[in-house]
Amino acid sequence: MQITDTVLMVRPAAFTYNEQTAVTNTFQNQPTLSPAELHQKAVEQFDKVVGQLRAQDIRVLVIDDTPDPVKPDALFPNNWIVTNPNGLISLFPLQAPNRRPEKREAIIDVLREHFLVSDFHDWSEYEAEAHYLEGTGSMVMDHENKIIYACQSPRTHAVLVEKYAAANGYRALVFDAADEAGQPIYHTNVMMSIGEGFAVLCPKLITDHIERIAVAQLLEATGHENIYIEPEQMKCFAGNLLQLRNTEGARFIVLSGTALDSLPSEKIAALERYGTLLPVDVSVIEQVNGGSIRCMLAEIFLPAR
Repeated sequence: MQITDTVLMVRPAAFTYNEQTAVTNTFQNQPTLSPAELHQKAVEQFDKVVGQLRAQDIRVLVIDDTPDPVKPDALFPNNWIVTNPNGLISLFPLQAPNRRPEKREAIIDVLREHFLVSDFHDWSEYEAEAHYLEGTGSMVMDHENKIIYACQSPRTHAVLVEKYAAANGYRALVFDAADEAGQPIYHTNVMMSIGEGFAVLCPKLITDHIERIAVAQLLEATGHENIYIEPEQMKCFAGNLLQLRNTEGARFIVLSGTALDSLPSEKIAALERYGTLLPVDVSVIEQVNGGSIRCMLAEIFLPAR
């Protein structure tokens, strides 16, 4: 239940710097490449990642983005769609208006073709109230223990976290987290990840001492080895990783080359206890639109047809 062997990825049609998301995402940087060069590089990195995953017998369902309207962050589908083993598809409210067209009916139709979909919940109506919840960017889910961890931010509304958790039989632990400049961490999944038997966490970012202890203790109490990372490693996307399995059941931990290079040997060794590390190069995507490999992978838990 915690990990899957199937992911959805959306190949970008118009990758570019997203000015709307940059307001809340301190990881973003203005590009030095021309728009055409930037898009080409992003597509090259995307396609290489797909090849690396498939080479390890991890199933990848690739859907092409549409060029109109321009959707700079289309390759981050995990922010708007979450699937469950019971056949449920949930869609989520996105903060940036230019991201909302990413929620395309054509993508849902493809999922219906390949998987058994029994129910559909769309939370997008909360966009009208300026209440946002950006999928597994906002929520890091411990599926086995039915717990959702979420740090509040302009993109993660605490009330919506609680509502989603209650609607799906989870409990929520919501906390505050900020970087060294006091800026809220825009997505929980840049500072933590949960796999089978382990959790990656940057505890120094949790601003309240009691909340920091609560998060760490709950992870430990539910059977996770806590692998702590530093804020500088978080800035290199060391928390933005995802454990997957392949069709034979072998475990992999997918992370960016940037993240891997930031980690000391003892942290690498700790991660390797839970799967083969699979580093990928998404450096242009990371630098320009401030999301790494975990953001590019929407887990598919739906039953196959």
